Amino acid sequence: MLRHLHLTNVGPAPEMVAELAPRLNLITGDNGLGKSFLLDIAWWSLTRTWPARVNSRLVSGLMARPRGPGPATIEFGFDGATKLKRYISEFDRQAQAWVGSPGRPANPGLVLYAQVDGSFSLWDPARNYWRTSGNVDIAERRPAYVFNPREVWEGLKADDGAQLCNGLLTDWALWQKEGGEAFAWLVDVLRTLSPPGDELRPGALVRLGLDDVRDIPTIRMPYGLDVPVLHASAGIRRVLALSYLLVWSWQEHHRASEQLDQPSTRQVIFLIDEIEAHLHPRWQRQIVKPLLDIVESLADHAAEVQIIAATHSPLVPASMEPLFDPERDAWFDLDLAHDETPPRVVLQRRPFIRRGDVASWLTSDAFDLKEARSLEAEEAIQQALALLRGQLPRDEASRIDAALRATLGEQDRFWIRWSAFMESSQGAP
Repeated sequence: MLRHLHLTNVGPAPEMVAELAPRLNLITGDNGLGKSFLLDIAWWSLTRTWPARVNSRLVSGLMARPRGPGPATIEFGFDGATKLKRYISEFDRQAQAWVGSPGRPANPGLVLYAQVDGSFSLWDPARNYWRTSGNVDIAERRPAYVFNPREVWEGLKADDGAQLCNGLLTDWALWQKEGGEAFAWLVDVLRTLSPPGDELRPGALVRLGLDDVRDIPTIRMPYGLDVPVLHASAGIRRVLALSYLLVWSWQEHHRASEQLDQPSTRQVIFLIDEIEAHLHPRWQRQIVKPLLDIVESLADHAAEVQIIAATHSPLVPASMEPLFDPERDAWFDLDLAHDETPPRVVLQRRPFIRRGDVASWLTSDAFDLKEARSLEAEEAIQQALALLRGQLPRDEASRIDAALRATLGEQDRFWIRWSAFMESSQGAP
């Protein structure tokens, strides 16, 4: 498991340190502060590859570079057999590469990385390997399997023409016709990831037209129709892609391990950017635990499963409240230190506190809103509070009351406090 990251002169901050938890790690923060960057660094630390270096068709997952002059280092640590093992890589400006001590780090197990644009990367200890030459990491087998969004669905080919993956459309149809273990896994994964009451189930295979001879998978929708997966909504397509890639990754790892006459890995690390992307709120609030359960079950109840996920949704941390274990889980927040000029990006591991509802998460350090309301309502309430504290003259009350009535709902809890103030003001001599 990845347990430690220490970045110096690379990324949005002069320095970042993260002591990761062994099971669930949640990263929050505003756009542009480094959530995706941290996932890229985690992927590189585990695999020693950059996704866009493996697949030039990607527009994300580029190699990290120094943020300014001077040494730039990435320090990372794995759980070893008996203790934490640390490695340090420094950016060699002449070689334009990250270099380190000779020899590869410890085997991190199966590493999966779901990027927010639909790209997907896989590092398989049975099929991917690297060695070091002159302190520079080079591939001995294929460095990783990196899919752009289209290749997830239509298949992945190597530059030499080798077929690395058939893709969701072909494999799903083949698995469904065979009716074997792979399709049974896929059905189980889809059922587990489905929102309550709307189970995702494969429908019959169909043809899309006279000139397309492919058998296309379908999804049985709640209203009774079998919709081709290519016509499904963005949220459903993302869940279908994740489900397929989880099954495919584990199945291919298991087959490769058998060919090498070695046991399958007992470690799985899943990196996922914007875990809630495209999903309805009721789906967002139940996505974390099913993913954890699925990774554990696919890996035959792996001894170690770690998830590192970035999110913009308050429903994600709210959904973690019943299962959060401070011994195994952690919440990291990226924020700006405005007391410095220019403001500095800060990564903090914050205490995870049960807040009870989503609105409380919106106004927490994770999302930094003053009010879980519209911007106009927030401004009206802030003025009303200033008036209640005596920071505005009482003759502003009528104007602020009108602003509140124009922006707040009839059942808003702020009315209790404001109505009491207005009644006392009107009754004053």
